[in-house]
Amino acid sequence: MNLEKKSKPYPITEEQVWEAYKLVKGKGDTPGVDGISIDDISRNPGKHLYPVWNRLASGSYFAPAVKRHEIFKEDGSKRTLGIPTIKDRIAQTVIAKELELIVEPRFHNNSFGYRPNRDAHQAIEQARLNCWKYAWVIDMDIKGFFDNIDHGLMIRALRYFTNEKHIILYAKRWLKAPIQLKDGTLIQNIEKGTPQGGVISPVLANIFLHVVFDKWMDLHYPDCPFERYADDVIIHVKNEPYARQILKEVRQRFVECKLELHPEKTQIVYCNRKGRRKRKEVKHQQFYFLGFTFRPRKLMTKGGHLMYGFSPAISRKRTKRIVATCQKLGFHRWTHLDIHQLSKALSSKIRGWINYYGKFHFTEMKRAFLHLNRRLAKWAFNKYKRFKRRKTVYYARLWLRQVSKNYQYLFPHWKFGFTP
Repeated sequence: MNLEKKSKPYPITEEQVWEAYKLVKGKGDTPGVDGISIDDISRNPGKHLYPVWNRLASGSYFAPAVKRHEIFKEDGSKRTLGIPTIKDRIAQTVIAKELELIVEPRFHNNSFGYRPNRDAHQAIEQARLNCWKYAWVIDMDIKGFFDNIDHGLMIRALRYFTNEKHIILYAKRWLKAPIQLKDGTLIQNIEKGTPQGGVISPVLANIFLHVVFDKWMDLHYPDCPFERYADDVIIHVKNEPYARQILKEVRQRFVECKLELHPEKTQIVYCNRKGRRKRKEVKHQQFYFLGFTFRPRKLMTKGGHLMYGFSPAISRKRTKRIVATCQKLGFHRWTHLDIHQLSKALSSKIRGWINYYGKFHFTEMKRAFLHLNRRLAKWAFNKYKRFKRRKTVYYARLWLRQVSKNYQYLFPHWKFGFTP
């Protein structure tokens, strides 16, 4: 990309914009309020990317409106997302990548969300190990975190890491970017909130919680390890009175920072396992973290013995989500495909479920795979007339079972023994 080089007040290069464009292009993002897609930019990158660089480097870039989009959460409530334009995502990526180089070396080791070379599995594994060491857990839920971040406090937290003028300038503008509703109405975002869905929002969220929570915990409770994945937080404590004291002070800390812990979803949990006293009077003996339910389970030791431990496995909520996804896809109606084509269409999604949820207690995925196999049997019933004549799915299931024996690797879950 040949961009005209000019002397600009801010040290943003054409190469940074080009690299950001390639990152955004690789994600295949959807258009924002301007309707410009990544394909439109790809056809003439110079036309679209030059103004982005020119305005970023000169200080004249202003964030366009973000498109509001609502999705339903597992508990039935709605989560509001903000979809920026493609060009705005490129601009955000430029600043986010520059900011990451500054903040990453200073972030806490117990922070895992939206960081390079860190993922949810690492957070879950650390939580699993800490649940064996510590008998009590504080399961925290920050109420409407992204919608309630105070802009003034956010900029103060940002200045804790950097005084680069262009980073602070554009962070302020993105925080105050207007929001476009479905009917086209624009809402001005003035005092609080950062749209979930923006490229820079996760970086700013980590910066905010690093100052508000991570460093505060190190200063006041260095003996209590924790795992934080964005705004999902788990704190490990040795005894219940200490847990209640910490929760009270953490709650007050968030109030001071204009945030609130959810009164119902925040709870103190007892991690019951072998060697610990049974506490029947304790209300909560399991908790949910990143799609996994941590609770007492029967475990197999290396010596082949059963024991009672506290560990994670796919949650019922996520199992229901997989079932709902299968229903939404409606692949039992894809009778125009043969079974090999159906396998090709579904395998990447099934493999994704296995790679994420199968990391811990893989056998707990059997409920999801049972439903999946039922849908596959229904597909066979709908496709082949010989099964329809008998008016029962039973024979379609027998046929599918034989197929799974002859072609064990046809569907990813079959090779692990989850056959019809």
